[in-house]
Amino acid sequence: MQLNDLLNHTSEWLKGSGPNSDIVISSRIRLARNLDKLIFPHWADSVQSQAALDTIKECVLKVDSLKHATFFKLSELDSVDKQFLVERHLMSLDHAQKSGDKAVVVDNEEVISVMINEEDHIRMQVMQSGFNLFEAWDIIKKIDDDLARELNFAFLPDWGYLTACPTNAGTGMRGSVMLHLPALVMSRAIDRVLAAIAKLSFTTRGLYGEGTQAMGNFFQISNQISLGPSEDEIIESINGLIRQIIEQENQARQALLSKNRPLLEDRINRSLGILKSARIITSQETIELLSMVRLGSDLDMIKGVNRRAINELFIITQPAHLQKIENKKISAEERDLKRAELIRDKLK
Repeated sequence: MQLNDLLNHTSEWLKGSGPNSDIVISSRIRLARNLDKLIFPHWADSVQSQAALDTIKECVLKVDSLKHATFFKLSELDSVDKQFLVERHLMSLDHAQKSGDKAVVVDNEEVISVMINEEDHIRMQVMQSGFNLFEAWDIIKKIDDDLARELNFAFLPDWGYLTACPTNAGTGMRGSVMLHLPALVMSRAIDRVLAAIAKLSFTTRGLYGEGTQAMGNFFQISNQISLGPSEDEIIESINGLIRQIIEQENQARQALLSKNRPLLEDRINRSLGILKSARIITSQETIELLSMVRLGSDLDMIKGVNRRAINELFIITQPAHLQKIENKKISAEERDLKRAELIRDKLK
C-alpha cells in the first residue's frame, strides 16, 4: 500500500456505522508496550532507538494479524505526509512532530495502526466505527498476543506492563470513544457533563487527542486509570459512562426538537446553506458547520445528505488532505478556496 492509496479509502472511524453511530463516531483501544532490557524511547540515543526500531519492524511485519499492513518510516515522509496520517487518526501529533528513528505501521483497512518509538517502544491501536469497544479489544488482544510471542515486553508481576508514563502502567490500556454532542453543547449542559466525567477519573480531549481542544462538538473520552482493574473491567467502566452520556445527548436532542424546533431547523439549514455556497472557508468553520449538518441528518431534518458522506467531508477538507488531493503544498489561503470548492462539489 502507498500512502496516497488512503485518499480513496474511507477511514474505519468515519464509516458512520456500528451501534449508536448517530452519537458515537468511533471506539478505540490502545495498548502501550516496551521491550525488556532496552532503554525507553525518551532516554534512548540514536543507536538504541534504531536497534529497537529494527527489532520491532522485523516482528511486526511477520505476525499473521499484521500481514496486510504497511511500514512507514517517518524520516522518509515529509511534513504533509505525517500530518495526513495524524488527520486520519493513524498516529499521534506528538509522534509526527518529534524527530528520531520512528515509524508507523498501518493495515489496509485503517483499523489497526502501530506507532514505533513514540513515548513507548510500541503504541498499538485498533479503531472501530460506532460504539464497539469490546470488538476493538478482541482485535487488539490478538495482535498483542502475536507480538508477545516474538518480543519480550517489560513486565513486572506487581506492576504489570512498564510504560514511560506511570499512568499507563499495569494493563497499558487506554480505551477511548469519540462522541458527537451538539445538543448538550447547544443546551449549555456540556460543562456539567464534562465536570462529572473528570470526577469519575476519565479524561476528555478534542478531535485529535491529547493536547487538542474540542471542535465541532466532538469530544474524545478515555480512562485515566490503567493499573489495578483488568482490561475487561476498564472497558466496562467506559461503556457504563458512555451509555449515560448517550442518554443525556438523546434527551437534549428531544428537548431541542420539542421546545426550539424552529431555531434548530434554522441553524441546521443555515449551516448547510453556507457549506453549499461558500467560496472561502476555513478548516475550523467547516468542522463547526458540518457538525450541525450531521445533527440535521441524524434527526432526519435534512434529506439527501447521509452520515457517511458528511463524515468523509470532515477528513478530506483537512489541510494535509487538501494538499495530497492537489498533489502539492498550497498556502492557507489556497486551501480555504479549495476546501470551499470541494464541499460545494460534494454537496451538490
